[in-house]
Amino acid sequence: MKVYISVDIEGVAGITHWDEAEKTHRDYPEFREQMTREAIAAIEGAQAAGAKEIWVKDAHDSGRNLITSMLPSEIRLIRSWAGHPLCMVQELDKSFDAVMMIGYHAAAGSEANALAHTLSLKPHLIRLNDRIASEFYIHALAGSMLGVPTVFVTGDEGLMAEVESTNAHIGRCGVKRGVGQSTVTMTAKAAIAAIRQGAEAALKADPGKSLIALPERFVLEVTYANPVLAYRMSWYPGAGHAGDRTIRYETANYLDILRMLNFVT
Repeated sequence: MKVYISVDIEGVAGITHWDEAEKTHRDYPEFREQMTREAIAAIEGAQAAGAKEIWVKDAHDSGRNLITSMLPSEIRLIRSWAGHPLCMVQELDKSFDAVMMIGYHAAAGSEANALAHTLSLKPHLIRLNDRIASEFYIHALAGSMLGVPTVFVTGDEGLMAEVESTNAHIGRCGVKRGVGQSTVTMTAKAAIAAIRQGAEAALKADPGKSLIALPERFVLEVTYANPVLAYRMSWYPGAGHAGDRTIRYETANYLDILRMLNFVT
């Protein structure tokens, strides 16, 4: 079994404020460590389920957050960003059996997480086929494009509701919920234990049931907080201005969507 694990930080247990997610702030080291420990929990769960090869993508901000000295020696680690359209699942290909997403979070526009966003802080809202698109959904469809199912996702309860409504067979571990600017959360140790158990259980289930169907056609709409950005991004080839602060793009090829998002977010 070959498993890909993408790790973000805004959905790890306890994290509540942007200061805790930014490398230059003194609050960051605690949550960098929690991000690392939740990644390790997923790795251990995957190994307990029989995974023989595990790749891990550091998928937050700089891509240089996971504490490398804490990670198991047998994994492959992807750090920083190549600029590839697969973005948070860079290096994923058809040779993998499953994807897991750790520390993920609710989409831009959601109130379920004080740190909710999608890909960057530029978009106010991203819609794909008239559905609000989170980083989970964007990258789960990238897996589907390659025939690789997303089998396990952790993060805030708002995201867990989205995952369940997308495909109830996908394993979920909600470690916290947002209430305004506050967070009601599991403790760090409780989250780590739950993630390890959840990852193992998800990989022991039938992964094929977790594969999300790839639509035949895609309509992408990106709405920006800054109207100047909307005008500028509307010049992306094939895109058009769809209304105040919003651009629109349509294609039958999902890689085109991923390529566009790489430039306009």
